[in-house]
Amino acid sequence: MRSKPHASFGLGAVGKGPAQQAPRRRPTSTLWQGISRRVQDIASAHRGCLPAALPPAAETDPAPVGETAETTAADTPAGRHARRLFEAVQALTRTGRSHSSVARELGLDRRTVRKYARAHTWQEVVRRPPRKPSTLDPYLSYLQQRWDEGQHSAKILHEELQTKGYPGHYQRVKMAVAPLRRGLPLDEPRERPPSPREAARWITTHPHNRSPHINDRLPRLLNHCPELRHTHDLVRRFATMLDNRDATPLPDWLNDLAASGLAPLAGLARALREDRHAVAQGITTPYNSGVNEGRITDVKLQKRLMAGRASVPLLRHRVVLIAHLRRRYADRPTVSPR
Repeated sequence: MRSKPHASFGLGAVGKGPAQQAPRRRPTSTLWQGISRRVQDIASAHRGCLPAALPPAAETDPAPVGETAETTAADTPAGRHARRLFEAVQALTRTGRSHSSVARELGLDRRTVRKYARAHTWQEVVRRPPRKPSTLDPYLSYLQQRWDEGQHSAKILHEELQTKGYPGHYQRVKMAVAPLRRGLPLDEPRERPPSPREAARWITTHPHNRSPHINDRLPRLLNHCPELRHTHDLVRRFATMLDNRDATPLPDWLNDLAASGLAPLAGLARALREDRHAVAQGITTPYNSGVNEGRITDVKLQKRLMAGRASVPLLRHRVVLIAHLRRRYADRPTVSPR
């Protein structure tokens, strides 16, 4: 389920600014988009923390198979390749060499070198993608139960599953029980870690609009990564200023932003300080650029729809008609800011 963004930060609220001599202001949507991009940059820089958002292995895997799984991965061609690259990159970067220099020596892309340099173990870069759902998934617990009871024939297990409604082929059951013959657990679907963009959306979404899925995983991620926890606290403080339309805490917030030790936030603090009066106006006033953005979108849409098919009078008539319809429905109630 996709989370709804914070109600105060969208362009949906329609309002009119002062009639004359309105002070310059930074739209709240622009401010919030800038913060969201910085949060995503921080999540990308701490990508190794993102798997901590997943439930602990004890909650998903009934048997402790960590060492066995690592040994199995090390025996695969992909595991051996990842381990060799990890050791080579780590040995060169520990001497203080730049990623570009290491990439030239090893014949790798700079982004590949950066990924291996940031990893703590070689297993991080050889992580399997999550398995796609299968029609056999509802019957995995039954397979495990029958295997534990001593039934190790894939043909008999397939016949038993057919009586329970399984529509799949025998070969799928045979492949499913293959790990059990090697002493490994069933290949159950695994949840993938959040991407940096997803983690940024979790942090910037209002707590009241977060799904139970996010409320379960975000605390794990924040407890594991102090940088993301500090970022989350700063984001929520800014959201409180927007909710209360109070720019009084803005100077202290900018100081904390600059002293956070996080380069994206420090750069944002410098940019906001240069335009702090407009930022304060954007926080304290309810007006936004939604009306202008909507009109520009209408004009562009009509241009693309009618290009080469209508004269200027017809285009003007269509734009005026859309503006009239927007004014007609402008008095409808909108979502009020929190």
